[in-house]
Amino acid sequence: MSEKARKDYTKGPSCLKGIGLTRSFGIGDKKMFAVDHVDFDFHEGEFVSIVGESGSGKTTLSKMLLGLLNPTEGEILFQNKPRDISSHAKKREYWKSMQAIFQDPFASYNVFHKIDSVLLDCINMRGGQNLSKQEKFDMMTEACSFVNLKFAELTNKYPFELSGGQMQRLMIARIFLLKPKILLADEPTSMVDACSRATILDMLLQLRDEVGMTIIFITHDIGLAYYISDTVYIMEHGKFVEYGKADEVILNPKAAYTKRLISDVPKIHEEWDLSTVELTSEL
Repeated sequence: MSEKARKDYTKGPSCLKGIGLTRSFGIGDKKMFAVDHVDFDFHEGEFVSIVGESGSGKTTLSKMLLGLLNPTEGEILFQNKPRDISSHAKKREYWKSMQAIFQDPFASYNVFHKIDSVLLDCINMRGGQNLSKQEKFDMMTEACSFVNLKFAELTNKYPFELSGGQMQRLMIARIFLLKPKILLADEPTSMVDACSRATILDMLLQLRDEVGMTIIFITHDIGLAYYISDTVYIMEHGKFVEYGKADEVILNPKAAYTKRLISDVPKIHEEWDLSTVELTSEL
């Protein structure tokens, strides 16, 4: 994505905001902050990347955003109102607007549910229970076509009969049917090959443009973040050490941690600098 192609979404409506969001584990001297008083503001239609190494707090933050983990401190605002997921019914209503694609496609499906059931559940969740069988078939066909799959070849199959790349594309077809306001994509390309990775990223961009959803992209790959994002947040030890427009953060980094992440990206025509790599004596 070139600099000219990026749009400033920060002047648009806020859809998800965090104020002093914190999650700690343990007590007393053993207390550890996985997410340490972070502030953020994600806007409608914005493609946001949260970048950090393993252990930086990305996964804990994503679980709090999804409502799978309660904050220790702080507050999450959804569409400028305090998020209320205090009951199962309210949580299900929130999940109509907030969906996720996870890293491991093999763990994202119920092994006893066929692909037809996976897609029908999405249609029913959006209130399509009373649609005709043909209308539902057409919707599932359209969703599969969006991700370059043929529903006629998938019907009556189980997800585990597909390749990893096909399963990830099926997850995007599911999002196409649900059309949530916010999609959290947690390392969705880390377990697929390079060709499938580019395809999935382009599908996410197309989905954002067609549906107008906000996409929160969790990744350790700062190169992918630069390619796909409008805004980038850099996370280290549970804190955001730097954030801003993708071009500003990646091309003119201020934080030492951001500079190290960028220097760690291998460049084909340059000698690799391994001086920043921490080596351990254990193999």
